[in-house]
Amino acid sequence: MNKVEKALMHGLFVHLHHNIDKAIDFGVFKELNELVAKNSPGSLLIGPDANDDAAVFRMPGDDGLMVAKMESHCSPCVPRPYDAAATGAGGAMRDVVAMGARPLFLLDFIGTRPLDEEVIVGPCGFKGRCTCGNCRTMTSGERINIMVRGIRDMCRTMGVFVIGGGLSTSFSDIVPAVVVAVIGRLVGDKPLTKPAKNAGDRLLLVGKTGNDGNDTLFRAGLVDVMRPAEALFEEEKITMEASLAAIETGKINACSDLGAAGIGAAVCESVRYGGLGARVDLSKVPCKVDNITPEEILICETQARMLFQVAPENVAEVMARIRAKGAEVAEIGEVTADNKAIFVYGDKPIATIPNTPPKDLV
Repeated sequence: MNKVEKALMHGLFVHLHHNIDKAIDFGVFKELNELVAKNSPGSLLIGPDANDDAAVFRMPGDDGLMVAKMESHCSPCVPRPYDAAATGAGGAMRDVVAMGARPLFLLDFIGTRPLDEEVIVGPCGFKGRCTCGNCRTMTSGERINIMVRGIRDMCRTMGVFVIGGGLSTSFSDIVPAVVVAVIGRLVGDKPLTKPAKNAGDRLLLVGKTGNDGNDTLFRAGLVDVMRPAEALFEEEKITMEASLAAIETGKINACSDLGAAGIGAAVCESVRYGGLGARVDLSKVPCKVDNITPEEILICETQARMLFQVAPENVAEVMARIRAKGAEVAEIGEVTADNKAIFVYGDKPIATIPNTPPKDLV
């Protein structure tokens, strides 16, 4: 097991971001939802126990379907509060799009230290004192306004209402709480889901990949400097419109947005939940920067990207719809009948990730 395999498998099988069920008993919610469904049958289609990108539900008396997702982006707000708050909002919106819906409404919650307390914003924020000379000292209240502007600017770009939220200044931790919930409406008749459906489907990546959002690599000791994901406002809008146009063709078999652990997590989770495998050539991924490593392409969390699974005969049509909206799209691999995801860079093996975790990881 090489270092990048170990880093990705830790993220997929151990880190709570991808394994919430290890901390929360979803059976409690499933039991509750089954009880409530007796009064409102058919209202909840996809709930918290489904391991999908967002919830899908029907308002009683409404023929259409709604999609909702809550997302946090707390730790990145220490070094980069504006981008972190904006990408938290954008990430929740992409989760809604990944289910086949247009984001419409957002609620936010911010929890932080008392307004007059000083905080350090920058690379040394977690230490509580600056040793690099590149950090800024400000009040907690000033940082709140920076985070609010990030959320506002993403919503303005994406055409999403901010309809409410909450604020607490009773937090004592260095890390603030930044949580957003997004609600959207399905553009088609049925939701998309994350699990891979068919061996032979092609993997289409929308958007360009950079070396920002390298948290997983940093934790694994594979890079020296953590670079939080950058907010990509116009690119996020283009990706959303292109993705919705592709979804409206009815030719998308499965979809994932690219968040934590990037391409690696999006592919691995999809094939694991679908009981299939994948082969991905990272050299085919369109990149934003020069000299990016295959490991960065695999795991970095660059925003404004989406992964579609499409039957071979429908690839040209779907790619044409995406490009007509001004988005970059590339075929980077295919779903296989295997039980693992294989990532290569041309002829060079980069990582092989099994669908079941090795015993030394669990």
